[in-house]
Amino acid sequence: MIRAAGGVVTREGDVLLVHRPKYDDWTIPKGKAEPGESDEECALREVEEETGLRCALGRELPSVSYLDRHGRPKRARYWQMTPLEGSFDPTLEVDRLEWLEPSDASARLTYARDREVLRALEEV
Repeated sequence: MIRAAGGVVTREGDVLLVHRPKYDDWTIPKGKAEPGESDEECALREVEEETGLRCALGRELPSVSYLDRHGRPKRARYWQMTPLEGSFDPTLEVDRLEWLEPSDASARLTYARDREVLRALEEV
């Protein structure tokens, strides 16, 4: 099982989404865990790598399990996050990001599994 983690970064009621040009998709920032790295450490690192924002962990959100594009089982854990500092610089991995109201973010997300995570954020 591939372990991954990420975060739903929120600011003043808006949610941060990233655009990945390689897949031309809009998603919640996340990535694969490195050996020996906790899921929490992975989530914070991946969000910072993809968005340029150093964040604080909030409450844990639902995890999602699915097959990656190579057919391997993958499980991603998510946390709500609050940005502390930093700024975005486009990279080859993430070329754009947008702060959107949750309903607009849900409509923009490419994957249904990301919408499940976002819905859980709104349920509290």
